[in-house]
Amino acid sequence: MKCNEQVEALIDEHRRNDIKRNHSVTHLLHKALKIVLGDHVEQKGSLVDNLKTRFDFSHTKPISNEEIHQIESIVNNEILTNKVTTTEMMSIDKAKESGALMLFGEKYDSEVRVLNIGNSIELCGGTHVSNTGDIGLFKIYAETGVASGVRRIEGVTGLNLIKFLNDQEEILTKDLQRPKH
Repeated sequence: MKCNEQVEALIDEHRRNDIKRNHSVTHLLHKALKIVLGDHVEQKGSLVDNLKTRFDFSHTKPISNEEIHQIESIVNNEILTNKVTTTEMMSIDKAKESGALMLFGEKYDSEVRVLNIGNSIELCGGTHVSNTGDIGLFKIYAETGVASGVRRIEGVTGLNLIKFLNDQEEILTKDLQRPKH
């Protein structure tokens, strides 16, 4: 490429939509974790890509299957309400007054972007779905400890969830078809 040469940038819309779904669900997941496990839950890290969402958070013990089902239920109920997602630029003081969740230890400008998605209000500059229903559905497939007092949840949304379920069904079907000795 040479200086002043014209270029055309293209966005892989399918990949970007998968990322939007996975990023958006992290906000609903964070809120559900606080509801089910308690207000001590704080985000400690995340990784969002087109295949999954990974969310690290403060919590001192493994999450039971019943708690996982409660978390999934809260998230999926928010998805199924199909509420409009909104973002608004506002002063940091107004954001605090609104009750927007802010990550402890983060530095914020005087103007911040506040995301309202489902039952969650958080500061976020990322890409999101237009409506919660655009996420499809959400399924947690892993919950592990990653450090002292830090747990990790991994989950899938949208068409990746369909692929995940089909893969699980194939494993189950193969196990059922194996000859018993």
